[in-house]
Amino acid sequence: MRRKLPSTQALICFEAAARYASFTKAAQELALTQGAVSRQVAALEEMLGLSLFKRTQHGMQLTPAGNDYAKQVGHRLAALERDTLDVMSGQGKNESLTLAAVPTFASRWLIPRLPSFATRFPQHHIHIETRTRPFMFSDSGLDAALYAGTAEQVAQWAGTQATHLLDEEVLPVCSPTLLRKNRQLTPKDLAQMPLLQQSTRPEAWRQWFDAQGLDAPQAMAGPRYELFSMQVAAARHGLGVSLMPTLLISAELTRGELVIACPHSLTGLRAYYLIEPQHSQKRELLTHFKAWLILQSKN
Repeated sequence: MRRKLPSTQALICFEAAARYASFTKAAQELALTQGAVSRQVAALEEMLGLSLFKRTQHGMQLTPAGNDYAKQVGHRLAALERDTLDVMSGQGKNESLTLAAVPTFASRWLIPRLPSFATRFPQHHIHIETRTRPFMFSDSGLDAALYAGTAEQVAQWAGTQATHLLDEEVLPVCSPTLLRKNRQLTPKDLAQMPLLQQSTRPEAWRQWFDAQGLDAPQAMAGPRYELFSMQVAAARHGLGVSLMPTLLISAELTRGELVIACPHSLTGLRAYYLIEPQHSQKRELLTHFKAWLILQSKN
């Protein structure tokens, strides 16, 4: 039976136009004319029998159906590109894994340990993409995810199974320039300091102060950063005190770029997990990677 599939060129044109909300900008990226992109999208709309874009006073905008379709097309084009690059580089004859991971955990904990995995499995490759929130594996082309969250959040991730790797310990840290005579601060002192905030963990400081039995009205005030790496940089440059997972800042603590501002830690609210699709076919390489991860988490 003939498959009902649009042309790859039409999908590429649509995906670019959806990202930019502009045929002109999509054409510039793809080295095509604006008319060529417009015709490809029109042909796609005709095949689908619905409109993907609507005209507005400010230009063009995706319809609700177009918005949903753009997300799906983007994931599938990315997966097709990965597969193509694997074959072109000779990796098609070898197995590889594509993981989603929270970025700072991947760069500061996982990647420094990957040489030992590569030594054991030199013909295989681990591809890593950034994801910070739960997603549908069926739409992603990803094999597994390294996720940081609470047990409740993990339990609510539908269609998955989780393996606990590491509990998270967080400590207040800052540049040594913020501490007078290298003395550590009390929780009451910290309540008066500029507190660096994590966008994905807006209540982190409030939870820490609650654990110390201290009412801190300004616990959620302060500059916010989306990534831990940004917060580390801000803390190193003396912009305030950061509440950081210790496993992510061991290098800065060893070099003295960051120091512990207050020795009271908070443990167990969040942890790191390996998340797998629940009903996927088990792959031998993922089984080996999982066993290696568990071993690394104990060291």
